[in-house]
Amino acid sequence: MNTPLEAEEYRDLLTSALPDAQDADTVEPSLSNLFTPDSHRLALHVDTTVVRGGRGVGKTFWCRSLLDEQLRDVAAEEYRIERLRNLRVSPGYSAMLDPDLYPGAGELASLADSGVRAYDLWNTVLLVALGQPELHGNMEWKDRIAWVQGNPGARDRTVARADKQAQEDKITHLILFDALEHLHRDRAQADRLVAGILQLALEMRLSTKNIRCKIFIRPDMFDGALLHFPDASKLTSNAASLQWTTTNLYGLFFHYLGNHESTEAASFRSWTGNWTEHAGRHLLPSTLLGDEQIQAAVFSRLAGPYMGANYRKGITYTWLPNHLMDGVEQVSPRSFLNALSMAVDETRGKYASHPYAISHEGIRKGVQSASQTRVNEIREDMPWVRTVIEPLAGQQVPIDQGLVLDLWHGSDLTSTLGKEAARANAGGSGTEVRTGPRYPDDYLRLIDELIALGVMRRRKDGRIDLPDVYRIAFSIGRKGGVPKVQS
Repeated sequence: MNTPLEAEEYRDLLTSALPDAQDADTVEPSLSNLFTPDSHRLALHVDTTVVRGGRGVGKTFWCRSLLDEQLRDVAAEEYRIERLRNLRVSPGYSAMLDPDLYPGAGELASLADSGVRAYDLWNTVLLVALGQPELHGNMEWKDRIAWVQGNPGARDRTVARADKQAQEDKITHLILFDALEHLHRDRAQADRLVAGILQLALEMRLSTKNIRCKIFIRPDMFDGALLHFPDASKLTSNAASLQWTTTNLYGLFFHYLGNHESTEAASFRSWTGNWTEHAGRHLLPSTLLGDEQIQAAVFSRLAGPYMGANYRKGITYTWLPNHLMDGVEQVSPRSFLNALSMAVDETRGKYASHPYAISHEGIRKGVQSASQTRVNEIREDMPWVRTVIEPLAGQQVPIDQGLVLDLWHGSDLTSTLGKEAARANAGGSGTEVRTGPRYPDDYLRLIDELIALGVMRRRKDGRIDLPDVYRIAFSIGRKGGVPKVQS
């Protein structure tokens, strides 16, 4: 076993190996960055229709991996899912523009606003994927949809014929839907479009043997679509969630370090155990993949064992994920890698003589950065959350529930939420946009909704807490905690 690297060599490796862009739409899956945590196995089952996950947990990564035959083969072997080798995969919707296979965002908005039924639209996308000859060529999507609406019998025959042929060929047609938050800027229209996808997916599941849809979706969007298509709840029996344990997160981190093409990466592999090679990439030893003590020992060589002088300040291995965890105890790998990248930059810029590659002050700065990123994301996804939390700025958590209610009453929160909803509806689309919480005038249920989203949590003594990943950037304090971001 080789001697571990020096601190500056580790910094070089960390800077080079960690992905530059912590954004699902820009990190393309490849053999070198394909990581297969056991907790994601169910999500890749062919019959798993709904794959739920928040921002940055890997929905787009897995969608794009399934579109790549080589990556599917690797996943089939490592997850022991043989059916992944016998697929014909088509995108039903994604952030990537492919107007021959599905409408782009602009055309989709035009179709939805003109009153096209979501089910008819996605039926047309399905028939294009199945090769309906009348729908190919330079046809406008509105004309394709009109053909499908006018030929329901031909549609049913095409689906039945494709299903039978797939059975004979021993394959499954898999249609993938991703980036559903980009379907329409009007949330009510987006919910209807998602409901149409779910309706089609349920029909294929019940009426065919070899045609399946897989839908990568944020949990709040799935819940919103249920209002328009309640039968979608039947899909929850075979739904999966993309979740990351602490060992998964560190496994992904070490995977990046061990799969970089450099002498530092080779040295890292040589002293961390018996790495193996498979499908053009290096695989972690099982102990480094799933043993917290082994992982903690390796991480302490990079960042030191403690968040200060001794264990009373916290253990680096547990401190980092604990301070990135939301209220439902989930950490997104994007937040985790973002924090580590910032920690290295901070250490190199201000603590270059530090004996470890990552200083504990760098880790604190990394958590602040990840918190700001996470809050920016939730502002985009659910702008009302910022409105609801802002009256609590300057307070300290944990905070009495009664004080939360008083602060909301004092700021006339219900009126503010109503004005925001009115502004969102000022476009005159004729449909009411649900831009806010379900119960803007019932503050106790509003707390429950924030708890379900992971933005808040309720302690055993009834007091309300905010996890650090939200608290810090929302300028809410905690005695002895990571400092809030200074505006």
